[in-house]
Amino acid sequence: MALFESTSGSDDLNRSPSGNSGASPAYDALLYPHHRYRGQFTPQNLAFNANLQEFSQAVGYICALETGGKISPDEAYKQIKKLYKQLKRSKKALNIGDSDDNTDSTSVDE
Repeated sequence: MALFESTSGSDDLNRSPSGNSGASPAYDALLYPHHRYRGQFTPQNLAFNANLQEFSQAVGYICALETGGKISPDEAYKQIKKLYKQLKRSKKALNIGDSDDNTDSTSVDE
């Protein structure tokens, strides 16, 4: 489940993430860096990692726009909150993290 899904059709198969069908690989690597996944491999973990990297990249752009005065802090907050909700939905849809995994808990089992 991609965090940012396109609705333009089959043309997307030949298009780079930047939207340019003729963009150079170096251009895409600069604008859309993806790092190798080194965690426990499952298809769900790999898909979530890709979504997490997309989220991180988008948050970086939003922060840069806010810092540059192109968008207001309130608009930046709203956009990041919307992206976070999408990321959270993708985590739930991919069944990442078991219900008995107490990551939100402050107690530590010994």
